[in-house]
Amino acid sequence: MEYALVCPPGEGETLRLDYRAFAYAGKFVVGKPGKAVIRTADGGPAASDWEPDEPLPGTVDAETFDEDVIAAVSFSPDRTDPTCCRLRYVTVHAARRGEGIGPRLIGETVADLSAAGFDRVKIAVNNPFAYEACHKCGFAYTGERTGIAELELARPAGAPAAVDADRYREGLEAFRETDGELTRTERRFVADRLERGPPPLDDATGMSDGETGTEGDG
Repeated sequence: MEYALVCPPGEGETLRLDYRAFAYAGKFVVGKPGKAVIRTADGGPAASDWEPDEPLPGTVDAETFDEDVIAAVSFSPDRTDPTCCRLRYVTVHAARRGEGIGPRLIGETVADLSAAGFDRVKIAVNNPFAYEACHKCGFAYTGERTGIAELELARPAGAPAAVDADRYREGLEAFRETDGELTRTERRFVADRLERGPPPLDDATGMSDGETGTEGDG
């Protein structure tokens, strides 16, 4: 696998992702956000044995998809703070989730954003798995929400954030406020993390396994 910066914000290059394999695939063909990917090293398919659950309609040509993309992220400067960049969507191929690819992609992208001069990076998440993965990537809950079900996390572009254990648990409790919408697995996950506290960073990159972003597919 290899990381690639597809384009910085404003250039408008697009990615054609198979919507059957990637959540938010349509977000990568509209607007002018920056984009980065993890691709296969040899240009081959991201998951050669993957079988989609549904056929494509006759109006869609499968050969137009970027088949070598394993994971993708879009990002753009914060509308109110040009020194801050927001990761908008993070998505991983359905057959490759749980391999730690999403966090690796975020780490590489944050490093690029730091080199580009951004001081701070933010992301909003809508599920406890993404929340946990972002903390493993060096983000910390800010106490702010960008929507009814989205919690905002942030980190300095050049270093992991300092994580406060009480604030970390506060974010997990926020997911419990919508307990009726959590699955049984999510409720158990939240209970376990509330007892344990913040996760450690990955020793090598400040990242660990799990998926991130508004998608949060783990």
